[in-house]
Amino acid sequence: MKAAVVGEKGAEIRDVPKPAPGPNEVLIAARASSLNRADLLASQRAFTGGGGGGKLGLECAGEVEAVGAEVTGFKPGDRVMASCAGGFAEYVTTDAGRINLIPGSAMSYAQAACLPLALFTMHNAVMTAGRLERGETLLIQGASSGVGLLGMQIGKLMGASLVIGTSTDPERRARLKEFGCDLALDSRDPQWPEEIKKATGGKGVDVIVDMIAGALVNQNLDAAAVLARVVNVGRLGGGKGEFNFDVHALKRIDYIGVTFRTRSIEEIREINRLMRADLWPAVEAGKLSLPIDKTFPLDDITAALAMMKANQHFGKIVVSI
Repeated sequence: MKAAVVGEKGAEIRDVPKPAPGPNEVLIAARASSLNRADLLASQRAFTGGGGGGKLGLECAGEVEAVGAEVTGFKPGDRVMASCAGGFAEYVTTDAGRINLIPGSAMSYAQAACLPLALFTMHNAVMTAGRLERGETLLIQGASSGVGLLGMQIGKLMGASLVIGTSTDPERRARLKEFGCDLALDSRDPQWPEEIKKATGGKGVDVIVDMIAGALVNQNLDAAAVLARVVNVGRLGGGKGEFNFDVHALKRIDYIGVTFRTRSIEEIREINRLMRADLWPAVEAGKLSLPIDKTFPLDDITAALAMMKANQHFGKIVVSI
């Protein structure tokens, strides 16, 4: 079968053996996958001494081809979406606890492929780590990304009184209101924390989900309310920066780091369970969705990754398989 892997010069398409599902796994005949920032970083590891050969792709949608001996709830022919490893391939195996049925027949495979990782990541960041309560305020840093757009929708759905999003691009910033944003800000503007204070009556924001980090860390602390929660999901602005320990302590802020790389399969299953409890009726009703900026065939994976690297997309980049 064809799969995108990390070669000596970056991403490339190779013929690899078709996988077989383990006892708790499902084999999916993939129809679509979508890009995430981690795919771009993984594809560049060949240039930074990371070697090659690993499969790319963290989510997919398709049809169940086979199930492991201990799997219940899925059968061949089911239309499913899943988080996984090696999603840019004709066939994908993943743990059954990372899979959900695609609701109804109206949602396409391309649309479904955009949702698994964003649903897992942002429900966990906003609701579990961020502990958003109904009536509180929410800031999403880097809101025009796929996960950012879904994070704002989740915040609105779960009762946030004010949803704030940032983007450095004015055209993308103007579109944030389509996805639940009440106040769109430019994070390059040094006055953006003051805008948040004005919008919150001087209190500051209760929950910050940060995909940027780097130089924005102290501005996040400035914009945060007393007892705020700052959840670091990504580091597009850099992995290091100054940190104002005095403000952190005075405001008694919880600063929380999250990643899937060190989570056990049991933890990921629980993330899926909690997400479904809160969000699945809205997914089934079509109330949570992501825009697709562009679709590439699997053979053009390098072009898809180049588009993500240019950071000019709004929403998701999809790979059809």
